[in-house]
Amino acid sequence: MSDAAGASQTGCVVVFYKPDQACVRRANRLSQKYPVVVVDNTETIVTAESLGLSPSIRFMPNGANLGIATALNQGVEHLRARGMAYALLFDQDSEPSDALLEGLPAQMEQVVAGSPVALIGPAYDDRRLGGVAPFVRFRYFKLERVAPVGDRLIDVDFLITSGSCINLRCWPEVGPMDDSLFIDFVDLEWCVRARNKGFRILGAPWLTLSHELGEAPVKVLGRTYPMHSAVRHYYLFRNAVALMLRRDMPLSWKSTELVKMPGRLLIYALLPPNGGSHLKMAIKGICHALTRRMGRL
Repeated sequence: MSDAAGASQTGCVVVFYKPDQACVRRANRLSQKYPVVVVDNTETIVTAESLGLSPSIRFMPNGANLGIATALNQGVEHLRARGMAYALLFDQDSEPSDALLEGLPAQMEQVVAGSPVALIGPAYDDRRLGGVAPFVRFRYFKLERVAPVGDRLIDVDFLITSGSCINLRCWPEVGPMDDSLFIDFVDLEWCVRARNKGFRILGAPWLTLSHELGEAPVKVLGRTYPMHSAVRHYYLFRNAVALMLRRDMPLSWKSTELVKMPGRLLIYALLPPNGGSHLKMAIKGICHALTRRMGRL
């Protein structure tokens, strides 16, 4: 099929949470190119009209924060019901270039004909963390960082959700995002599951997406770390431990997380204001993982 055929089978999923007008403008821009479904996890229900969303956008207000995994699943199922083959996934603050919007579905359309591919995504550019981040492969005790250079797709072990293009034809076999994780490691767990099923995860190094991880970052011994709220640290540590307890997660990834965890606990306890609350929430998350308490806190 042609690239145009791939574009005609592509839709977008955007997840909202307390969106501002800039978020609405970004969603409306996407709707000029593709069918768009916006899933809103804001606790108060509003209408698409009151937000100023384009009439062409399918708006799904949840009236509760159901988590990123559930919201993505809702959006994907809507696109699958419409017969779409590919879905571009975005956070509300993602502002993709036209090159990315056109390039990812075109690449997916080209490669799926000869190879089982689940996901293709760009490199992400967070200027606060030093610019364009490398792609990642799992190795024992340390991640292998692959420079995002060249004009060929790169096999990787996982991609962040925002800005990625998912092959919806593999969705029934791989399954939906894991609702129990709520937020954090949702993308990583799905990518691992897809690879375990024999599907490839591919990075497109010539495409980038501006994306900010967490809040204002901190520097420790020359390295920059993204900072999060205490509640996010609950989910980060809970889900990391919960996934380490699963047999289908790679031992290489588990070993890396085990090595990093003590240092992260120290950084998040000492550096942010009210670090004690961050440490408390992180330990609470670890305890909940060990007792199998998942879902929303």
